[in-house]
Amino acid sequence: MPSIKSLILQGEGVRLDFKKTITNTEKIAKSLVAFANNKGGKLLVGVADDGTIKGVKSEEEEKYMILTSAHQYCKPAIEPFFEEIYVDDKLVLVVNIPESDTKPHYALDDNKKWWAYIRIDDKSVLASRIILEVLKQDHKNSGVLISYSENEKKLLQYLDEHEKVTLKELSKLLRCSYRKAQKILVNLILTNVIRTNTTEKEEYFTAVR
Repeated sequence: MPSIKSLILQGEGVRLDFKKTITNTEKIAKSLVAFANNKGGKLLVGVADDGTIKGVKSEEEEKYMILTSAHQYCKPAIEPFFEEIYVDDKLVLVVNIPESDTKPHYALDDNKKWWAYIRIDDKSVLASRIILEVLKQDHKNSGVLISYSENEKKLLQYLDEHEKVTLKELSKLLRCSYRKAQKILVNLILTNVIRTNTTEKEEYFTAVR
């Protein structure tokens, strides 16, 4: 593992999150779930958002909060593992969350509702229906066989000309329901023909070049 200092220099990202301290089990569940649904990640507790090392006062208390969150606020439960590393006499608690093979994971919010999250850049973002479907199918390893029907051909041709497409645009292009358009997108994501892109405003799809 790279040194904690070089990790911190990379800044927060898809696989790295900083927490000065753990104060809220619901909030932390969101990060744990987003990492488990993605490619895994590390949570550095005792590090401020700007990368300043503050250290943790009581690692036992922090561990207790994280494990409570991982077991009671994440469904299915998540099993993080911990490392304790001293940097300049300050203790940083490294929480490792492996990529899960029981996706999707859901986090419990303040209103007692379960939501799935994924990691986009340095944020934990609500997973769309399409992402959820991909997460559900992905670990089944059933190997999706795609026979390119007119619909798939139309979509790929459209992407050649326009670079990106949204679910709404695809449904209009193929004159089909959102549900059917969604199914086509999921299959093509699973076979690595197209990829999903999420911004805070919209979700769109591009061809894998």
